[in-house]
Amino acid sequence: METLEIMPVRVRITAILRKAIYSGEYKSGDELSLTDVAARLGVSRTPVREAFQELEGEGLITLRMNKGAIVNNIDRKFVQDIFEMRILLEAEAARKAAENGMETEDLLRRLKDMREHMDSLDVRDYETLNQEIHQSIWRAADNHQLTAYLLELWNGPSVGRGENAAAHHYQASTDEHIALLEAVRDRQPEAAEQAMRRHIGRSMENMLSHYAAE
Repeated sequence: METLEIMPVRVRITAILRKAIYSGEYKSGDELSLTDVAARLGVSRTPVREAFQELEGEGLITLRMNKGAIVNNIDRKFVQDIFEMRILLEAEAARKAAENGMETEDLLRRLKDMREHMDSLDVRDYETLNQEIHQSIWRAADNHQLTAYLLELWNGPSVGRGENAAAHHYQASTDEHIALLEAVRDRQPEAAEQAMRRHIGRSMENMLSHYAAE
């Protein structure tokens, strides 16, 4: 039986902060306190400091000596560029997973059960399964560098704006994951690649909805 590789704390914190910046929860000029973020997430300052360093390398924040960080000006083009890179890499991972073969029965069973109980969905369960699906595909692609790059781009579920946006995303994402894994199961590389492109592409549009059209 395959086991889920739990993302390192640094990666998970970076993903949480990255998504908060992409979605505008943290806006340009906002100050991020190392201590406050650590307390909010219930972790020590060390992985938060490491996450800050990575986010600075990505151009999302600017570190201040002994004063945490300042969120940089992030525009629609910046977010689109990141998601377009994810589309390229994740689509290739899905193609390789379909070519190499991958155990999908348990994931598909859990997805279909989740789809039947959307009215009582536990978001944490969705987030865990979402992560497991993507990591399983990366692992099946059998390319260490590809996995490393995708970890650095990960931001978790990408919910758009508007009423019922979260519920719509979870429903659509679940359907997309099922189609994706069925293509992988059936060893259909092109179908798996296209399913992943649609999945990440919709997530990109969700994130771009937080920005004014240019």
